[in-house]
Amino acid sequence: MNREEIVAAINSIFIEQFEISEDKLMPDKEIFNDLGLDSLDIVDLMVGLQRRFGVSLRENEEIRKIVTLGDVYEFFVRLEAKRGEPKT
Repeated sequence: MNREEIVAAINSIFIEQFEISEDKLMPDKEIFNDLGLDSLDIVDLMVGLQRRFGVSLRENEEIRKIVTLGDVYEFFVRLEAKRGEPKT
């Protein structure tokens, strides 16, 4: 997946699961403060992201550093890049 596909996939989760309009989905928006998600919503978000990207996020400590929607985008761009690297 390229960056645009990753952003579109993540945005679709926010739109479908949380009924957030696409015009509010800007990289600088904070997930809690600006988009209005709470701790229970985060669980739903994680499940949706895990399903969409076919990954487990439970053991990933980087996920705890996410504050903005842009952080979510960058996290999955990096994750996709790592998955595309040849195994050594």
